[in-house]
Amino acid sequence: MTLFPAMPTADFSPWQLGAPLYMPAHRLDLIDCANGDKLPFLRSMIFCTEDAVSHDEVDSSLRHLDLCMQNFRPVSGKYRFIRARNPDILARLLAKPAIGNIDGFVLPKLTLANFNAYFDQLSGTPFKIMPTLETQEVFDYGAMCELRGAFLQASILPHITLLRIGGNDLMNLLGIRRPRGMTLYETPLGPVIAQLLAIFRPYGFALAAPVFEYLDDTATLHREIRQDLAYGLTGKTAIHPSQVPFIETAYAVDSDDAQMAASLCAKDAPAVFKMHGAMCEVATHQRWAVDIRQRQKCYGVKITGFKEEYTGLSA
Repeated sequence: MTLFPAMPTADFSPWQLGAPLYMPAHRLDLIDCANGDKLPFLRSMIFCTEDAVSHDEVDSSLRHLDLCMQNFRPVSGKYRFIRARNPDILARLLAKPAIGNIDGFVLPKLTLANFNAYFDQLSGTPFKIMPTLETQEVFDYGAMCELRGAFLQASILPHITLLRIGGNDLMNLLGIRRPRGMTLYETPLGPVIAQLLAIFRPYGFALAAPVFEYLDDTATLHREIRQDLAYGLTGKTAIHPSQVPFIETAYAVDSDDAQMAASLCAKDAPAVFKMHGAMCEVATHQRWAVDIRQRQKCYGVKITGFKEEYTGLSA
């Protein structure tokens, strides 16, 4: 099945995925995007067969995606996922001869009810998986703890790259939409995201930040990215190419944080020390330091006085 090597597991950080860009599976320039001939700055992309494709377009989209995958080239540092509409569509995708030319799948609306329908098909495959938390069960603490237990199975855990939070689907369940000028953390989803972090992050799962759907409100997007990072979220999904460089520029690490992280990870670091006016304690700040260094490896250190600009790239 596999034509290209599987996504590396050793030393792989979810930060390497950057700001994944969603694109419909019937997009005409899919091959150029996948191979980096168009939008070469993309680190990862998600070809969608779910919400971005109407019911009547599913079959034609799958045929188009199949033809495109046959022309995907291996490109270093570029990761390609497919959002499978449901377990039946996943089965059809896995049967495609060129399916080994992608790195993994996004599993939408994953719950315990459809867990086996998805993961039984993926057993023994090399694919990386990004389940999406976006159903009523997300609001149920007990249901999420049960789902965490399912993810922690020895046969499942190595497949999980990160967990995605479906902000718009969760908003839809509440019958609301994010008001313009507000971050998600200023809406009823703020406590929900905090609860998901408390359930999954201590067990080693990375969680991706939800999308930001206003393309002309960069000030609020920037505030939201800062809050994403404060919450420990990884890799905000983009809905338009112009968001990608903006998000990834914001992921550059503050120079003070970079220096503190390096000192905390040093073999000869004292148990506790002062740096940049802050207490640094190896025992309690180690996971933060490792995450900062992984982020820095991908996005570098912020340039003092650099003004981030939103470069209106065409779709």
